Amino acid sequence: MSAEQLAELSDLTVVAAVLLYVLGMVAFATELAFGRYVAGKKAATGAAAGAEGAALAAAKRPVAVGAAGADGPEGATGVLDADAPADAPADTVTGAAANAPAEAGQGGVTAPSPLAARAGTVALALGWLGWAANLAAIITRGLSAGRWPWGNMYEFVVAICFAAVTAFLLTQLRHNVRFLGAFVMVTAALGLGLASKVFYTAAGPVVPALNSYWIAIHVTAAIIASGLLTLAGVAGVLYLVRGEGMSRLPAREDLERVAHRAIVFAFPLWTFAVIAGALWADRAWGRYWGWDPKEVWSFITWVAYAAYLHARVTAGWRGKAATVVQLVAFGCLMFNLIGVNIFISGLHSYADV
Repeated sequence: MSAEQLAELSDLTVVAAVLLYVLGMVAFATELAFGRYVAGKKAATGAAAGAEGAALAAAKRPVAVGAAGADGPEGATGVLDADAPADAPADTVTGAAANAPAEAGQGGVTAPSPLAARAGTVALALGWLGWAANLAAIITRGLSAGRWPWGNMYEFVVAICFAAVTAFLLTQLRHNVRFLGAFVMVTAALGLGLASKVFYTAAGPVVPALNSYWIAIHVTAAIIASGLLTLAGVAGVLYLVRGEGMSRLPAREDLERVAHRAIVFAFPLWTFAVIAGALWADRAWGRYWGWDPKEVWSFITWVAYAAYLHARVTAGWRGKAATVVQLVAFGCLMFNLIGVNIFISGLHSYADV
């Protein structure tokens, strides 16, 4: 295929990725809407949910610990409600809860309806298909231009959307974070739409300062870190939006945990990106640091996330206070990504935005 055909294919796969992300968002939202949720607890299904509630109620009243009874398994022991009938089976309180199948998910999903279960499966499939289309857009763009495919604002935003979805899907392989799916998908779809409509730049060569192997080192680290920090930002916004008590949104503890883990992974990468950028600046412009607006805001973003991690470790900040600091840092990241390139001129304003 010619370079023009590859560039056209890249543009089409971006559109395909947007459509797939939107459909995935709808499917994830359907699962969220038709599942049943309990605030602040891990999921359980069927009889386990009821038995778990009985166990919690029994824990608040006087209990007797002893043999399970003549009808129970030989040698079994259990915790029995003092107000329960004497001939009640041992699993009235603990047995069913312990033996019934429990869903390992987070966010308090309990016994989703068949529609929600099917929607969740479809949503993940659409998410992976959108991810594949996003990846294809990046590869074909690079092949058409004959260089690393993040030499301007359009390509950088497309890559960050890919990194954010990748972070979500890989996390989902280890932990059930489908409760974030609708919000990650809509963020990626909006990001790709913004890139296509506002930041679009035709595929072509880059300025000499960008024609370096450092673009594969510095920018790749920044893209991966930005994708992880975007995932953390989505979780942080949901934390503030979610109220107390029953809610279809995931538990605040789960949202805070996802955000913190994503930042812990992203912060060293962002640190490396800032250092690599300084090394690249020395090769390109003959100085490590020149107080260029992009350099300044990259450092401000680093300081903001360092403050968040420092507050959690030393001052024990948790909950809303830590989330507010995290979102301030995320705002610095977004301004560094978009605001600096649009509103402030500098050495990094070569992206034809």
